[in-house]
Amino acid sequence: MQYFDITIIGAGPGGYTAAIRAAQLGFKTAIIEKDKLGGVCLNWGCIPTKALLRSAEIMNLLIHLDKFGFGNYDNITFDFPKIIKRSRDVANASEKGVNYLMKKNKITVINGAARINKDKEILVFDKDGNQKEIISSKYIIIATGARPRTINNISFDEKMILSSTGAMLLQKPPKKLTIVGSGAIGMEFAYFYRAFGSEVTVIEMLPQLLPLEDYEVSAVISKEFNKYGIKTYTNTKTENIEIKNDVVYTTTSGDLNKTIESDAVLLAVGVIGNIENIGVEDLHIKTFRNGIVVDRSYQTNVEGIYSIGDVAVFEDFGKPMLAHVASAEAINCIEKIKGLHNIELRYENIPSCTYCQPQVASIGLTETKAKQNGYDLKIGKFPFSANGKARAIGESVGFVKMIFDSKYGELLGAHIIGPEATELISEIIAFKNMEAVGDSIIKSVHAHPTLAEAILEATGVAYNEAINI
Repeated sequence: MQYFDITIIGAGPGGYTAAIRAAQLGFKTAIIEKDKLGGVCLNWGCIPTKALLRSAEIMNLLIHLDKFGFGNYDNITFDFPKIIKRSRDVANASEKGVNYLMKKNKITVINGAARINKDKEILVFDKDGNQKEIISSKYIIIATGARPRTINNISFDEKMILSSTGAMLLQKPPKKLTIVGSGAIGMEFAYFYRAFGSEVTVIEMLPQLLPLEDYEVSAVISKEFNKYGIKTYTNTKTENIEIKNDVVYTTTSGDLNKTIESDAVLLAVGVIGNIENIGVEDLHIKTFRNGIVVDRSYQTNVEGIYSIGDVAVFEDFGKPMLAHVASAEAINCIEKIKGLHNIELRYENIPSCTYCQPQVASIGLTETKAKQNGYDLKIGKFPFSANGKARAIGESVGFVKMIFDSKYGELLGAHIIGPEATELISEIIAFKNMEAVGDSIIKSVHAHPTLAEAILEATGVAYNEAINI
């Protein structure tokens, strides 16, 4: 039996971040992972999908070269397996990076599947189900993440009925692709496959695409996707999916009441926590909606056992299931175990990003939610079409929208759709965490010409001080 101060089960962004911070604070630390270091994010999610999207962006730039004064590029070709391989190479390099960080921080990495027994010992099993070792640990952190959700008990075959994992491994674009769900995953793959010629249809059960975003952002993304040739349908429920004679039939109801034929269907309807076969039942660890219930210190109802990331849930608050949330929770959890003074994570200041084109990023309240919460608002919106840098680079679709409480000037929310939105949001995160008010943003001199000037100008619009509109 090996003994550790802290043992983390799962090596995704939450798990490996927790391990590094624990080691930094002097804990003897182990991490157990049954697959690859980095978890879904580094291997099958955030990182490799961005590599795919970069290829899509380049493809779209190439077919519009005439706009920038270039010609004779009418016969552009692409090697799709090579595009997929590059994505896998990027993921593999990221996994090697995490492996290096484990060695650098002297963290013991244990390969295998973990299960906590009634004595709170961790049993580790190999791929054949044979027990290989036992771990004793003062503190245990469960960071087992989540997996793609399905509907109507439909199974993924990763050839015709795809999860996000299968969608990034196809060796050729399907001629027709149906995507169920218009969250970040659905919209990013819609953009990617459309760039390489697929006829893409997106089905969303709720009234707008990107349902968690501001309604004006959703209106723009809908317009741009339709211009791009992607068919989108909201208020449309998927009733059934079945395969017949190498064709996938998706039956829908609502605004679109028909059966759609396609070569493949991607189910992008969210994720569920991985709580099975880790000892939750044996220890009577409290669960809720396929997640492990934790308090604001990330402790479960069982002393010494904590949980972070996508597998951890609050009973009174629905937190976002994002890689950067898991990493932030990891640091917060470890520092609380250490006894450091650490305030609770402010989930209202967590950014959300979607990496299709145009990009979408947001933080805080939407206009609708702010009004529902009773705020009297000052709202400023500045279009990228009025931003010199955006016009210069040929990316002028979209806007920045800033939402303030008119009484105190508090920044309640910000919403960006347009070029580099996922980078620009970081400036607003800093403003919001420092509790900046409208006037302090206006007085922050921005470099010219930059896309970030749109943040300054949108704030100016809210306070009737805009210069360039």
